[in-house]
Amino acid sequence: MVKHVGPERPGDEAGALLAFLDEQRGGIRRATLGLTEEQARQRPCASELSLGGLLKHTAETEQGWLARARGTAPDTVRTPENWHESHALLDGETLEGTRAYAEKVARETEEWIRSRPSLDETFPLPEAPWFPDAEAVSLRWLLLHLIRETARHAGHADILREQLDGETAFALVAREG
Repeated sequence: MVKHVGPERPGDEAGALLAFLDEQRGGIRRATLGLTEEQARQRPCASELSLGGLLKHTAETEQGWLARARGTAPDTVRTPENWHESHALLDGETLEGTRAYAEKVARETEEWIRSRPSLDETFPLPEAPWFPDAEAVSLRWLLLHLIRETARHAGHADILREQLDGETAFALVAREG
C-alpha cells in the first residue's frame, strides 16, 4: 500500500492527486479483505464483475495509462478479443498475486509522477471516440482520469462485496484499521 504524507502538503498538487487516487484504490483493495480465492472470482450480480477481476482491471488500466504517458509498452496488451480477460482472475492468477501487482503499479505511478517536473507535461492520446477531442493530455488529466475510473470501480467493489457476504465499506475500513 502506497502511503502519502497527509492528504495534502500546501503546494503539492501531485501529492494531493496521488492521495485521492490511493484512497480510491484502497476502496477496491479493502473490498477483497478476507476473501477466499473462490470468493474473489465469484460474480454475485448479473454483471461479469468479480472483486478479483476489478482489482486486476484497475491495476492493468493504471499501468497501461502510465506506460502511455511514459511512451513505453504496457505490461499487458488488451485487444477487443481479449479485453474481457482484464476483468477476471484467470487460471494461475491469484488474489494475492493480483494484490502484489496492484501495489507495484501504485508504487511505479507515484515514483514516476513525482519524478516529473510538472503536471503540465503532456503525452499523446490514441485516436478513439471515447478519448477527449485532443491530441495530447497533461499528467494532471491522467491523474484525474485515474481517480475517476478507480472511484467508479470502487463503487462497484462495494456492491459486489456486500452481495457476497454482507460486508460493507465502513466495516471493512474498521477491519483494515
